[in-house]
Amino acid sequence: MSYSNPANLAVLACPGGEVFADKVIAYLKKVHRRNFDNMIAELSKRYGFEDEAAIRQVNFINDALSPAQQFANDVGHYRSPRFKVSVEFSLFPNGEIKAEILEPIRGKDLYIVQDVENHYPVNFSGGDVKKVLSVNDHLLSVFVAVDAARQAGAESVTLVTPVYPYSRQHKRKGREGLTAGRIGKILESLGVNRIITLDIHSREIVNALDSMRLENLHASYQIIRALSCMPGILNDDFVVVSPDTGAVDRNKFYANALKKPLALLYKERDYSKVSRDGLENNISEIKLLGDIRDKTVFMADDMLGTGGTLLKAMGFLKGEGAGKVICAVSLPLFTGEAIRHFDDAYKKGLFFKIIGTNAVYQEELLQREWYISVNITKLFAQTIYRLHHRLSMSSLLDNRDIIAKLFSDLPEKA
Repeated sequence: MSYSNPANLAVLACPGGEVFADKVIAYLKKVHRRNFDNMIAELSKRYGFEDEAAIRQVNFINDALSPAQQFANDVGHYRSPRFKVSVEFSLFPNGEIKAEILEPIRGKDLYIVQDVENHYPVNFSGGDVKKVLSVNDHLLSVFVAVDAARQAGAESVTLVTPVYPYSRQHKRKGREGLTAGRIGKILESLGVNRIITLDIHSREIVNALDSMRLENLHASYQIIRALSCMPGILNDDFVVVSPDTGAVDRNKFYANALKKPLALLYKERDYSKVSRDGLENNISEIKLLGDIRDKTVFMADDMLGTGGTLLKAMGFLKGEGAGKVICAVSLPLFTGEAIRHFDDAYKKGLFFKIIGTNAVYQEELLQREWYISVNITKLFAQTIYRLHHRLSMSSLLDNRDIIAKLFSDLPEKA
């Protein structure tokens, strides 16, 4: 039985991460209440207390270890922790950003939440100023928030960013930087102890870090659950296809989890051309290894930017005789004109559904009938809770066992 004072856990939301942070906090409260009730039941049984007496004992210990103003006056009932830290971000006319934390956080384990790919208007100065921010602006918000947290005496600082910024700049082909690793080094130098992210584009990015830990979560469990809710999809005519060689490991995971065959698309690229959008890219030729004719095809990738790779792959697969085409992306960026391009592809019958997550704040995308959004905030809440309580992370970082348990009877259902 592990229990840690909830007053020591705090969540700070940057302007782009407000919506994601609020959902994470809602799940954190549910997790805390469930574990609190289990602890009270065990204490009552072990020491012969009535439940209310056990609650009073726990509240007494929490009050003794924390400032009294953190808690309500009711000492005989469960008191829900607040978790969220009051903070105000100001945006100045010249573009500078300032973060001011409005309450004590000294000695707390602070989790700073930011969605660097949120391209909808966000609030500054208490809502008096609204502005659409770039990835760089969101990253600056993180920098000033981390600095403010360290200046205010936070015990530890963890950055929760479902999309790791600049993750695609992880390898050098010519005279270019390794910006993905440099971003990590900057965060490390500012005092970030840990990063929690989702399906990072390259696992080698962690090699650039000295002491900062990186927890890389996966949305495969949530995506497979969404697949299982589609009537008649997971049948004998279902095949997993890797959209390129870089995504083989990811799609092999899905094929093994679903006990389905794996096929591969191999793409030739003309690197003298620059991919500008979903329709104008540098893919010159596609080759298929495997049988997809008249089959339901499933492809998974880590992120969807302009969507050029998936659009071309879906068109090729339909030309080769594929039946329904379903794609899953952990990080649905849908930059530029991607939504419009996918609207057109859907009207042409090139795909059946796109499964994404709420790792990126979206409004327009959620209105599309072809798009399914799965919620991964519970996964992040469980991660934060386990880290704070010093519990094992194994089942969250490697979810093969819970997927196998959930879908052990899938063949019979199909």
